[in-house]
Amino acid sequence: MTGRDCAMLEESKQNLLELARRDGGVRMLAAVSGGLDSMCLLHLLSSWGREHGLTVTAAHFNHGLRGENADRDAAFVRDWCAGHGVPFLLGGGDTRELAAREHLTVEEAARKLRYAFLERAAAEGHCGWILTAHHADDSAETMLLNLIRGTGSGGLAGIPRFREKIARPFRNVTRGELAEYAEAHHLPHVEDETNETDDAARNLLRHRVLPVLREINPRAVENMARAAGILEAENDVLEADSGRIAALARPAPEGVLIRCAELADAPPALGARTALRLMEAVCGSRKDLTAAHAEAMLRLTRAPAERAVLSLPYGLRARIVGRDLLIERTPGPPGEMSVAAGSSFRFGSWTVLLTETPGTGYTYELNLPSRENLSVTLWRRDDRMTLPGGRGARTLKRLCADAGIPPTKRDTLPVLRSGARPTAVPGIGIDAEFTPRAGGGSLFVTFIER
Repeated sequence: MTGRDCAMLEESKQNLLELARRDGGVRMLAAVSGGLDSMCLLHLLSSWGREHGLTVTAAHFNHGLRGENADRDAAFVRDWCAGHGVPFLLGGGDTRELAAREHLTVEEAARKLRYAFLERAAAEGHCGWILTAHHADDSAETMLLNLIRGTGSGGLAGIPRFREKIARPFRNVTRGELAEYAEAHHLPHVEDETNETDDAARNLLRHRVLPVLREINPRAVENMARAAGILEAENDVLEADSGRIAALARPAPEGVLIRCAELADAPPALGARTALRLMEAVCGSRKDLTAAHAEAMLRLTRAPAERAVLSLPYGLRARIVGRDLLIERTPGPPGEMSVAAGSSFRFGSWTVLLTETPGTGYTYELNLPSRENLSVTLWRRDDRMTLPGGRGARTLKRLCADAGIPPTKRDTLPVLRSGARPTAVPGIGIDAEFTPRAGGGSLFVTFIER
């Protein structure tokens, strides 16, 4: 080790020793792509780490996206590990198949597969920590991405140093410093050619934005890393305080109850965090929950009204029950229902009637020469309707947006179908093909929202 190594990576080394002390063990799993950053991490662990009693296993994941180049990277890491006495684990998966199946972006699917593999590998190898080579430039890019999306102090803290059993000992080390380390130790590495394109937002920041920030201040990334540390510490305090308020919530059959005053009287920033925490506790995810949802919930607690209901992502809703706010899961969406003339039935929060005379509610007269193969379902993404006097066929999604029907309500609407064709939708109308005709077999459909 050179003196430069000691100065540059001292914090990283102390982080690694602290991780070993926390876990009461020394076995660590390093995620190694074969790129410069992860090879620096692997080299540090296999050299300095060994001298300090740490043991490392290298884990490489092939996302199935880059063909022969991906196979080359896997072989490179495997061969390096074999030459340096480091255990090596290889995983792989079909990223595009998962993205299509679960409606994820390719990046989201790749990350999901990769971390699932790392967690399995760590468990099988009895490793206390999963280490990744994310560094200060990566964290700066994350800070900027979150800033332009709109975020709080948690997002502005960049990539967290620790998350459960995942640690990033290089978070405050710059990409340039790692390049110096690799050069000093003659470390080989492979290049992912996709990093050199500007297709992704992160690459645009890396190649165009960060260079400009460095022109303004050569230590821009180091200063952002320091700011991230401050924001992370402040965020931890706010999270702890919101946790104490959230702990006052009581369980309910499909959610939780909390006194309205606990959220309404808290400082707005703290109340919003607590609202997000409670929503996440009920639905198990926070990805699509935003500051706008939290603020809407706070408004509900500040002016409670017994009939007010707030619809939220993940099938959640919030409503007032006495002096409490109830956050609960709504019943699952109803399935397809076959219907017949003269019937009356419930469909989710709606009652639907098919009668020979008009009803009260959203009532539409239909020309249905054949009254067979009638059903009621939720909307489908490929649904299109041509409204009488309209401008041709339009998607039901667009028609709902034009009618001012928000997505949360659109997703509950009953759609009457003749065969597969959307025939009538409350608040939208009927398809022109089914408009009444003289002498035709008219039938009235009525939708009543409970």
